[in-house]
Amino acid sequence: MSGQDNDKTATDTAASAGQTGTDYGYQTYGDDNYADSMASKDDLSGDMAGADSDAGVPDSEERPVMQAQVVLDRLGFGPGVIDGKMGMSTENALRGFQLANDFEATGKLDEKTKAALGEWERIPATRVVTIPTDWNSDSYQAVPDDAADQAKMKRLGYESLDERLAERFHTTVAVLKQLNPNGRPAGMDASAAAKPTATSSAKPTPSASASASDAAKSTGPKSYFAAGQQIRVPNIGGDKIKPGAIDSTDWQRTLASLGVGTEQPEVAKVVVSKGAGTLKAFDKDNKLVALFTVTTGSNNDPLPLGDWKITGVAKNPPFAYNPELFWDVSDETEKQQLPPGPNGPVGVVWIDLSKEHYGIHGTPAPETIGRAQSHGCVRLTNWDAARLSQMVSTSTQVLFEA
Repeated sequence: MSGQDNDKTATDTAASAGQTGTDYGYQTYGDDNYADSMASKDDLSGDMAGADSDAGVPDSEERPVMQAQVVLDRLGFGPGVIDGKMGMSTENALRGFQLANDFEATGKLDEKTKAALGEWERIPATRVVTIPTDWNSDSYQAVPDDAADQAKMKRLGYESLDERLAERFHTTVAVLKQLNPNGRPAGMDASAAAKPTATSSAKPTPSASASASDAAKSTGPKSYFAAGQQIRVPNIGGDKIKPGAIDSTDWQRTLASLGVGTEQPEVAKVVVSKGAGTLKAFDKDNKLVALFTVTTGSNNDPLPLGDWKITGVAKNPPFAYNPELFWDVSDETEKQQLPPGPNGPVGVVWIDLSKEHYGIHGTPAPETIGRAQSHGCVRLTNWDAARLSQMVSTSTQVLFEA
């Protein structure tokens, strides 16, 4: 959503330093990795790939397209929503990988590309994780459609545990259900599911840590999954949060909730192509290091072609809702200051540009990227926007081309 969005969004406030992994308000992976407890245990080299990734439950089937999507996502060539299907975003990701390796950019999973991706064949398509018990204590609230009602909320957060889980693993709730038939990880038989471990169960009940008052706070749709449940998810990686890398607890929690790590390349130039529907990121040596599918404007608010500068990066920004900037909203509608959150109009990131009212930002609807129109701005999934925000700076060049 959004575009020709707001004047300037406020940057997040840095929190006090010197905190440990357990002080960040969620169950961290460890003292050397402040990602959440569902972080991947392998890396792009293939070392430890598959170690504990199935929790003793091998997947019931091979998922070659999802495995390619997982690897591409880790390499910085975002396939959008990871769903195990070939589609526009996956083809764009393949083109990015092919261009970075001086291959013909076919966008197809051809033999040469398969061979190159084979370097990471030990990384499985999926892994089994246990949903942290503290996910029950968070409040999930339905987000109203009306901006005036949204303005009354403290945060435009996730509406359900399911939605949060899908965004954490760069996928959709529908895909998670496919990976967990009857609520169990694919490959887990009923007898195994009937024997819950000390930390998980196949048919979980709400965690003891979730009080009645916690349940009362949640007004969003009822979730299919629950805290404490063991489930199969796309095996996304690149989610390591290096201790000391971030001084904002709010932003660190956001990165953890998106499965996005702090180790990102520095980008000297960003090129957004209206025709291709992509954003390419190049390092100082003009090497392509990332590519994401994006939504770029509409007939009413076309992408403003030309060279632009980045004037600032706001993380977890509020949103100044100004009806005068939206062609499909009556100018008589009142202006509103909307709270931050992943379900806000610009998602979790606003990269402000020298073109007034324009920016690069996230979205509350990742499945629409590259398909639905925007109001002129450049829109990415929240996880891709969070990743890009750590690559760019005010010295990064931005080019919008046809």
